Amino acid sequence: MTQRSILITGAAGFIGSSLTDTLIAQGRSVVGVDNFCDFYDPALKRRNITQAQASGKFTLVEADIRDRDAMLATFEKHQPEAVIHLAAMAGVRPSIENPAYYTAVNLDGTVNLLDAAVKNKVSKFLFASSSSVYGNNPKVPFAETDNVDHPISPYAATKKAGELICHTYTHLHGLPISCLRFFTVFGPRQRPDLAINKFLQLVAKGQPIPIFGDGSTSRDYTFVADIVAGILATLHHCGQSTEKFKVYNLGGNHPAKLSELIEIIEKVVGKKAIIDRKPMQPGDVDRTWADLTRSQKELGYAPTTSLEEGIAKQWEWMKGTI
Repeated sequence: MTQRSILITGAAGFIGSSLTDTLIAQGRSVVGVDNFCDFYDPALKRRNITQAQASGKFTLVEADIRDRDAMLATFEKHQPEAVIHLAAMAGVRPSIENPAYYTAVNLDGTVNLLDAAVKNKVSKFLFASSSSVYGNNPKVPFAETDNVDHPISPYAATKKAGELICHTYTHLHGLPISCLRFFTVFGPRQRPDLAINKFLQLVAKGQPIPIFGDGSTSRDYTFVADIVAGILATLHHCGQSTEKFKVYNLGGNHPAKLSELIEIIEKVVGKKAIIDRKPMQPGDVDRTWADLTRSQKELGYAPTTSLEEGIAKQWEWMKGTI
């Protein structure tokens, strides 16, 4: 019996393209949905999917998830077995400036996909959430059972709301859904607006790097290959237990302070950073740290790439592209 395809939204993005390449290498066919929005250079996203397009196992659908008719038509045509919904407007600070755009993409777009999934009898649905839903959670590490009713940016609020919408669809329609809370993903193909990519380039060029706060904020950085492994483990597990709706943390489990991150970047690039200190930004959380108890127990998730090793891999990739 022929395996049905897997539909990935945001397939040309950082995580999406890495996941697509891995699935294709495993012999799966992928339908990739992407609208190549100009949040960052669309040419970078087109380059991300070069390998996939040459594989013969990848179908690109250029469409916006806000386009309900396009989503329904895509699902009807391709009849995917599973959906991995990664497409979203990302970024805390831009969401403060344009919350309506973020709710349109991240909520209305998600509802369109859920409706299409139910109508076309998709067997499982994965939703990319974010560690930002935890806000300034007073306890660490952050566990899936913690209260997440206090997001501090519109972006975080849309991810929390997306999880709630997903729960509703599992309850009403029996659609197995897993929500994955990603913790600060980095590695080859990382978006150019994200700190590690930006810092590597600026330090290499001898230009100042903007540091918000005193350097004591910390993040649970997670290498993209570990995230992909976690997504694939979730894809396998989704719908197999009696609980059809699940939430999982996917993190690195070794938080690093901003000051430590800069030291590693200096070491990897071989240059000292020039620091441009700025005040803390509204919407930025003080720290993130994933409790991986549930994802380790139920998914067998175990990240293997250290921050320094991952940054070295990202820098090697970047040197071939800048």
